[in-house]
Amino acid sequence: MLDQKEPNYILKPYAAKFKALSDEKRLQIMYELCQRGKTCVCDLQDVLDLPQSSLSYHLKILVEAGLITRETQGTWSYYELNSSEVNALLSEQLCCIFRPNACC
Repeated sequence: MLDQKEPNYILKPYAAKFKALSDEKRLQIMYELCQRGKTCVCDLQDVLDLPQSSLSYHLKILVEAGLITRETQGTWSYYELNSSEVNALLSEQLCCIFRPNACC
């Protein structure tokens, strides 16, 4: 049985991830990164037709949630889907929190 403090510790990272996923533009960003692999921010801006400030805002949320990674090369930033984090959300890992009897 979990103690009273442990659920908040376990659930807090998931709350940030699901909050990041709750926006259609952020889902579009993740989709583009899934299709393209590591992508320059300038290319994302062209494809998504977003102003730089809006794109930066959405990218920051996704990076902070751990759903994408950022690599800076010179003056350019490149973003990539964090496959291990995305896979964890789609796997039994989260399921085990809500359905402990169904876990392996």
